Amino acid sequence: MSEQLPGAAPNDPLHEYAMLYPEVVRAGSLQNALQVVADGAGYGLTVELTSSPGWRHVAAQVAADGFSANVLMARGERSFSVDCSAGGIRMATGNIDGLSEVAGAMHSWLQGPRVRELVAQWPFLRTWELAEAHERGEAVPVRWRQLRAASARMQDTALHELVEAAFEQPRLRVLSPGRSMYWLTFSRRASPPICHDLPRAMPLGNGRYRVRFADGRVQDVDGAAEAVAVILDRPSASTPSRVKSHAAGTAASLEKRADAVVPASMRSDYGGL
Repeated sequence: MSEQLPGAAPNDPLHEYAMLYPEVVRAGSLQNALQVVADGAGYGLTVELTSSPGWRHVAAQVAADGFSANVLMARGERSFSVDCSAGGIRMATGNIDGLSEVAGAMHSWLQGPRVRELVAQWPFLRTWELAEAHERGEAVPVRWRQLRAASARMQDTALHELVEAAFEQPRLRVLSPGRSMYWLTFSRRASPPICHDLPRAMPLGNGRYRVRFADGRVQDVDGAAEAVAVILDRPSASTPSRVKSHAAGTAASLEKRADAVVPASMRSDYGGL
């Protein structure tokens, strides 16, 4: 028989959490429970709900001056998952079973420390190279290096050639690269909001590539270097006889056509890119 706690009636949204999170159940939500802990410690935090309505009882967040942190309760085990962000960039994450540690780490993060200082103070948190690169203003070169290494590991020659051809061009090398499904994308900034008005490219197979422009036009070419030339709007002299341009349909129809020619191995994204 499950433990009966105040507010943990069978129809209560927190009923299944009663054994693992009794203080949260008593408070009525993670937001309320975390606020109690933060107030008791004198942190001066204002704990709020997240933007996900389905998590209103099991998640909470704090934010100030471009820094934010959110926490989510796990199911099946007692664990609070904490994510710390700055300027829309995820900077640190970790799991802990103590609500006091959650409140302490969130409070520390809102004070604006360097991310290494945060994880040193709260060892349950971890960070990564790209997060520190964002702090230094060096995210673009790190993203390029990680993308080049990732494309090489995938053993996809066409993709790797496209990434390398783009990296060779100074005008593209100063942009932040990324992957969106099967597309190699570019942005003028490495942090949100990401630009969506620049061309993107993807391998089609058999040495051919597709370049897609912000207005929906697409252009198919032979070779990675030619695709990059089209992106830079300086096609080579041989382009007219080798390029096939066609009017674009809806975005959905373009993606459907791409699905038909893209190998299944390419239909995944890089986790941090």
